[in-house]
Amino acid sequence: MATDANGLSPGLRALRRDDWDKWYDTLIRGFGGVPESAEERELWNSLTEVDRSLGAWDGDECVGTAGAFSFRLTVPGGASVPAAGVTMVSVAATHRRRGVLTSMMRRQLDDVRASGEPLAVLTASEPAIYGRFGYGAATFQLSAEIDTTRVRLTSLPAGTDDVRVRYAVPADALDACEALYARLVPSRPGMLARQPGWERLELLDPESDREGASPLQCVLAERDGETVGYARYRIKPDWEAAGPNGTVTLESSAALDPAADAALWRFLFGIDLTSSLVVRGRGRPVDDAWRHWVSDIRRCQPRLLDSLYLRPVDLGAALEARTYQTPVDVVFEVEDAFCPWNSGRWRLSGDTKGASCERTADAADLVLSVRELGAAYLGGVPLASLG
Repeated sequence: MATDANGLSPGLRALRRDDWDKWYDTLIRGFGGVPESAEERELWNSLTEVDRSLGAWDGDECVGTAGAFSFRLTVPGGASVPAAGVTMVSVAATHRRRGVLTSMMRRQLDDVRASGEPLAVLTASEPAIYGRFGYGAATFQLSAEIDTTRVRLTSLPAGTDDVRVRYAVPADALDACEALYARLVPSRPGMLARQPGWERLELLDPESDREGASPLQCVLAERDGETVGYARYRIKPDWEAAGPNGTVTLESSAALDPAADAALWRFLFGIDLTSSLVVRGRGRPVDDAWRHWVSDIRRCQPRLLDSLYLRPVDLGAALEARTYQTPVDVVFEVEDAFCPWNSGRWRLSGDTKGASCERTADAADLVLSVRELGAAYLGGVPLASLG
């Protein structure tokens, strides 16, 4: 770790449970210092994996934080692969440019490798930070602000009218929603299986975060008594001289089939006393079907946002964990200055049934950095585009 002007280096060590409050206060200060609700703070305390969390200390003062969650990530082919979810990263403004962040990233990736996880993933508060540590933007998400007074849903799929939508208390419906989400996880690369305790995050609803809107509301889509979809949303009422002008904000939704999905969107479009529907990104896929049901996409103001950043930690294991839609046999040379054990030439051979990725001395067909490989890994970013 680099030294400061006085020749002293903040010490780096694994977090101890009794230091969590001080450590977490450092993190909160790094993100602006606005206190969280007691409920939110307690939840993050319970979710923190202390043995996977690092703190940089200058004497008794915590000046840097970094953590990791133990996730499983769906990859092309449907396998659920262990992945470190990098989280809670901050460096005190008083200790910038002293190598604190680099030392935490170095220690963290060494630990991830030692634990046998082939992948590390994160969502970035500032995307420019993580490229130098080998993370590439692998998935994107779609947000929108839809003028529901002028946009209509058209050409909805067959069976939409057979789906019943009913109100449900969010907490009461949690088990049904989580079971449905779990069924969808293997179907889309980039989805994360929720570990025990993470379902509570879906119901976190502090009044300070509502911006004048209602508490979280929920509807279930049902067919023949089976839950086939859900939507969680809130409503912010507003009145103008011309009449009601409320806003619906969709926080999360999922559906097992197009008809259930369409029934939920039709409900959201038709809520009384509202004139707009705000669709938060938060992992919404860029190929959401609603884009093709709306009568005027321009008045939906779709916006593409970066979502999940991915880095291969064990390159060979990562590429062997997924499958490939067409047969592939290619030699590539990887540049990975931060995790040099990945650098060098590899031969990847595979198809829809499986793959092998091994060291080779053969001539390379292409050369790329680990950051580009991470961006392309889940299949949403073509290598041809990066080239």
